[in-house]
Amino acid sequence: MKSRTLTKFAKYVSLGILGMLGLSFYILADTFFIANRLGPDGLAALNLAIPIYSFISGLGLMLGIGGATKYAILTARQEGEKANNYFNNTLFMGFLISVVLIFIGIFGSANLSRLLGADKSTFQMTNIYLKTILLFTPAYILNNIMLAFVRNDGAPRLSMLAMLTGSFSNIILDYIFMYPLNMGMFGAAFATGLAPIISLVVLAGHFRKKRNRFYISKFRPEINVFSAICSLGMSSLITELSSGIVLIIFNLLILNLTGNLGVAAYGIVANLALVATAVFVGIGQGIQPLASHDFGKGRLKELKKTLHYAIMLSLLIAAFFNLISFIFTDKLVSFFNSEDNITLARLAGKGLRLYFIGFIFAGLNIVITAYLSAIQRARNAFFISISRGFIAIIPLALILSFLFAMEGVWLSFPAAEVTTAMLSAYYLIQLDRREVRVTGEVFN
Repeated sequence: MKSRTLTKFAKYVSLGILGMLGLSFYILADTFFIANRLGPDGLAALNLAIPIYSFISGLGLMLGIGGATKYAILTARQEGEKANNYFNNTLFMGFLISVVLIFIGIFGSANLSRLLGADKSTFQMTNIYLKTILLFTPAYILNNIMLAFVRNDGAPRLSMLAMLTGSFSNIILDYIFMYPLNMGMFGAAFATGLAPIISLVVLAGHFRKKRNRFYISKFRPEINVFSAICSLGMSSLITELSSGIVLIIFNLLILNLTGNLGVAAYGIVANLALVATAVFVGIGQGIQPLASHDFGKGRLKELKKTLHYAIMLSLLIAAFFNLISFIFTDKLVSFFNSEDNITLARLAGKGLRLYFIGFIFAGLNIVITAYLSAIQRARNAFFISISRGFIAIIPLALILSFLFAMEGVWLSFPAAEVTTAMLSAYYLIQLDRREVRVTGEVFN
């Protein structure tokens, strides 16, 4: 049994990590090409716009993970009709959200750009990027929904392949649009918007081969279904949204401390951090189908083994990331510093080393959140997410930046993750101390 659990864990988690790494390259590719083509102002503009991308991605993950979690549990209980109803309600919610965000993109992108801190040197590029990605909202949200359902429908390899295909297409299109075609910031945003569409084309193979157990059918929108989807997926939204909120808070703090050059430095650190975060989210997405299925079947021992493997893996990866950030600091920063700006290199180099310490604890928090959501401990998962995303990070950023300037900004992320890790540990201890009985519905 141990061998089978470990084998399934290795398969799903490796595919989840590869897929999320590919997804993170959407923005990393933009960062590289924009930094080298448009300079520090372009990089600062991208960093101001990224929170909205994180918000859109978070909404898609909330719907996809929330709906697919219920789908996996109900499928494990042989309740196929109810499981498919969750798929159709998830699609309907995605449609409603897309309509609202498209409207904001058409009529509100300029005001949104100013609200995010864009000034004369960054406003035009920020506005162009925001308007473009908001208009592509349906593609982002539908892609996240389909990725989650295909993964939970027994096809994690296809889900990973779709994510990687979209990402590599984005890199190629970024180069074509920004260099030969000289389309500037619009080219970068347009390439990013086409990536999920290409991913969806790959995912369509799940239906062409008739491997799907979910399908579009007549349904009735149900408030209780909407609530369940949002509840189970909320931690995924908060995880993404928190990165966007942190970007906004940090951008505003850094603008007052060091100006646009400091924001550009944070842009380098934040986008490298997106890759690190993607790995831990990949672990979480990998264990979700396994945990949800075992939960639905009432397999407590397998649940504990999956969690144990995930925690050990996250700690090893966090240690590796810290080693890389210390040894290759200058090389990582220079990758995005085409003008060899000494001040930018100094700010980003120090920030990279301090910031990445936080991933020792951030990885644990992300993995534990995903596990708790997968076993329908939505409230606990929500409190962990809200702590690391809002309750801990915002006051710590304000206090530490006041006391230690830029060093305080960088250190607020590790401090918030340490604080949240205490809460994560508490929930796990409480879960383990009880006489846990799996009924397929709740843990008592």
